[in-house]
Amino acid sequence: MHSHHHPAASGKVLIWSLLATSAFVVFELAAGIRAHSLSLISDAGHNATDALALLLAWFAVYLQSKPADESRTFGYHRAGVLAAFLNALTLIGLSLWIFYESWMRLLHPAAVDENTMLFVAVGAMVMNGGIMLGLHRTGDKDINIRGAFLHMLGDLLGAAAIVIGALVIRFTGWTRIDPILSILIAFLVVWTAWDITRESLNILLEGMPRGVDLGDVAKAIRNIEGVLDVHDLHIWCLGSSSSALSCHVLIEDMPPSRSDRILHGLNHMLGDKFHVHHTTIQFEHMSCAISDTGCVIPVSGAHHHHDHHHHAH
Repeated sequence: MHSHHHPAASGKVLIWSLLATSAFVVFELAAGIRAHSLSLISDAGHNATDALALLLAWFAVYLQSKPADESRTFGYHRAGVLAAFLNALTLIGLSLWIFYESWMRLLHPAAVDENTMLFVAVGAMVMNGGIMLGLHRTGDKDINIRGAFLHMLGDLLGAAAIVIGALVIRFTGWTRIDPILSILIAFLVVWTAWDITRESLNILLEGMPRGVDLGDVAKAIRNIEGVLDVHDLHIWCLGSSSSALSCHVLIEDMPPSRSDRILHGLNHMLGDKFHVHHTTIQFEHMSCAISDTGCVIPVSGAHHHHDHHHHAH
């Protein structure tokens, strides 16, 4: 029961958090422009990277909550990843502009409306704190939820820094603290956005899932009892937390009832050890090499007619 309950709860929290964050980004950007505060503008950028992290996390949770047979329709999922990719690039552009503007501001300090800075940053702290609480309350230990939680924590710290900056301007009138803070936050934005760019590009290019080594997987497959060899092994990203695998596995000639056990073992191992749950495994039989029917020796990689195809999805 609880495995189905989690994604729904997490998905709801994530979607509300995403909407709240996106709305706040627009508000904070406008406030920053009005108050001449670069740190608010760069914090809006930071909040936008969080919205992207939330978007990716929501897609991952959404995919996990869908039934397995629908998991092959990646269309909308890829659209979400593409959106994250393009937005992350835009945010890197915004950060470069902030670096330039901040440098100009350090040379020629400008007046900043510190009251607006203070109120908006306190608002940001409240919102990010609320989202963190919501994510924490779902009790979901999913890597995507944890990632979103950390993004929010980073933003909470950024907002806290702006609150302190606003108080400093209020009591000392030292306006240079605004561009200094905006540079620091812009660094955070570039760092986060770069990470999102890399991850989403990897998914879009169907790259290897993060942290999975092809050699390790091949070795683990060969270690399964009954497996003689594996070739044509492919692993690729479907989404930020789901990967697919296809391979040809060489086994002794045996009835399907016995090879099913090997297939079961393979799927269990791949799911537990490498978190790969979408597999297509094709068995090839060794005895062909010595059988008198004259079928092609499978080691050469050719397909032959005595093949049992096992598809586990």
